[in-house]
Amino acid sequence: MESLSQRERLGMREKFVPRPTSDSPKHERKQMPVTGFKITLRRPVNNGREFGDAGAYEEIKGVVKFAIDPEHPANERITDLKLAPRNSKGLVEFESDLAIVAPVDPSHGNGRMLLDVVNRGNRVSVPMFNLGSRPLFGGVHSEEPNPEIDPGNGFLMRHGYAVISCGWQNDLPPFEGLIGMRSQDAANPDGSPITGRIWSQLQRGVDVPSMMLSDRDHRPYSAVDMNEPGAVLTVRDMPDLPPETIDRGRWRFGRIDDSGEYVADPDYISLDGGFEKGRLYQVAYTTTGARVLGLGFAALRDCTSWVKHGGLEDDNPLAGNIEHAFSYGISQTGRMMRTFIYDDLNQDEEGREALDGIISNVAGGMRGEFNQRFGQNSKDRNNMMVHMFPFTDEPEVDPETEETGALLSRFEARGSNTRVFFTNSSAEYHRGDASLLHTNPDGTRDVEHGENVRIYHFGGTQHGLGVWPPTNRNDMIGEAGQNSLNEIDYSPALRGALVNLDRWVTESVAAPPSKHPRLDDGSAVPPAELAPVFDRIPGAHVPDRYALPRRLDFGADPNINQTHTLPAIPGKPFGSLVSAVDADGNEIAGIRMPEVTVPLATHTGWNLRHPDNGGKRQLFVFMGATIPFAKTRAAREASGDPRPSIRERYPSRGAYLSQIRESATAVAREGYVLTEDIDDLVTHAGIRWDYYTNGRGG
Repeated sequence: MESLSQRERLGMREKFVPRPTSDSPKHERKQMPVTGFKITLRRPVNNGREFGDAGAYEEIKGVVKFAIDPEHPANERITDLKLAPRNSKGLVEFESDLAIVAPVDPSHGNGRMLLDVVNRGNRVSVPMFNLGSRPLFGGVHSEEPNPEIDPGNGFLMRHGYAVISCGWQNDLPPFEGLIGMRSQDAANPDGSPITGRIWSQLQRGVDVPSMMLSDRDHRPYSAVDMNEPGAVLTVRDMPDLPPETIDRGRWRFGRIDDSGEYVADPDYISLDGGFEKGRLYQVAYTTTGARVLGLGFAALRDCTSWVKHGGLEDDNPLAGNIEHAFSYGISQTGRMMRTFIYDDLNQDEEGREALDGIISNVAGGMRGEFNQRFGQNSKDRNNMMVHMFPFTDEPEVDPETEETGALLSRFEARGSNTRVFFTNSSAEYHRGDASLLHTNPDGTRDVEHGENVRIYHFGGTQHGLGVWPPTNRNDMIGEAGQNSLNEIDYSPALRGALVNLDRWVTESVAAPPSKHPRLDDGSAVPPAELAPVFDRIPGAHVPDRYALPRRLDFGADPNINQTHTLPAIPGKPFGSLVSAVDADGNEIAGIRMPEVTVPLATHTGWNLRHPDNGGKRQLFVFMGATIPFAKTRAAREASGDPRPSIRERYPSRGAYLSQIRESATAVAREGYVLTEDIDDLVTHAGIRWDYYTNGRGG
């Protein structure tokens, strides 16, 4: 696929008439939900570096304030909004952190904004598309709260995008630097706090005496009654095995301090003898404080509309310079965007479409608790999710429950023309829910997507971008896998996806066809069918059990905004499928990067947890593996490896890189990566060749 020329990228700007600003004649208009933007930081990006015709970029940070109408039809699906406190005008107020990375002269941009749907408060778009460094706040890494933007390879800037990062999460941990939202809880009509039941899963990679009642140090939901007799704690060793209920007398709410003493604390849970590493603990209890989580959707929608339509009088620093808006969400925020679509919160209070295009990356078939009473924004395991069916964008029937649904049903009912890309790695397929995007719930029949949708599988990849140099350890979570982590960088396919989405929206050039495993061509198979291939590979550490996602009965209301049966009652598994593999164990379906078609190793979407972290039969969540080929025939025969060695496959470094270039050119010609990325793909392949042929690889 050819990369866009500057003339092509700026062509739409010539047709774009700026909207009225404060210098324009006075006009009557309704007050926008964005009521103000207070700038707290403004500085050049990368010391004022010029990015082609877009020129120098700057970063603007501050706080954006909102006031939305709880009675407006555009907001009717925001759970508990009508129970939130209102101001004197009857509006619900809240505020979000906001970061803008845009050309110093916004008229030099391409007229598009990329809504960076921040993941647990961290910016993701520049690190993912540009391969810039990603600061992480708190936890394993601790950074100062305002680190400089690392533009990486400059892709988004060279192409003229404004990147908008708006806080949407009101339960972030208290780490400086995170981009979040602040709002008030809903309350009963008499003003008293709302109480209800909640269900959480907790796991650690080390033995601990107590755990916070939250995922990844997010703000927990406190226990109402420290001695609640109906609270339940269970444990299991695999997500789909029957649970063992732990006697109520062995555990209590509270924490164990550094001296080993018990401290009463409604935000923690402690267990006699401690929690064992790797085991899956699930707790159900009564809590209070109903956060209006769905305000996060309003924040993203109304911030986007403000950037597109607001004038200088609305404190909009990009006034009159943005015509189209795309969003990028990854993992947690990919699930969020699927929920955003399902609830159809893309129309603002003026009836305008906020986002013109959406990329939901590595979300699989899940949604999440982003608009639910006592929801947990950070929850990410399909064995705990109420928000599963419907998976497909077009209507399907679940034969087990007889429920009918479609993810885009509300979009289609009102004739929305928003384009949507669902992109996934192999890890979401091996997790068990990604294939449900394009099959019926039992996994026995292919299902075609709608005209505004594309589904892309990045073959042979893991949840996040590949890890280099090789290691089996994920430093972000401080745990390890039994195999070296997957090395494939799928960012070239992401860059291609964004440009394709842009062209589809702005020029009506249809995006390349979907690419994913299919039943009708034999490329989609049950995961157990891969075992014969991997059992032959020495040291592959093959999963001996796949914990397939199941139907779960939560006793939920029709809109799934409240759950009443916790723990949920498990039902029949869904029909999960993965890509078939070749004799090397490399996947045959999806968009296949050159590392897969011209391999030096086997690349998988699965990896098992290292025994040092416990749970050695469980998948190392989100991680894939790279299993290198032997360097020579003698080495592979000595180990009993059936896969041809590197030297048997490629007579020289030059021959290998020639094949890599041919493969990269072919995938670019199909339209899935940009021609501007071909040279980098070859360069990185050369680095891998040198590593694996100099005695450090197989």
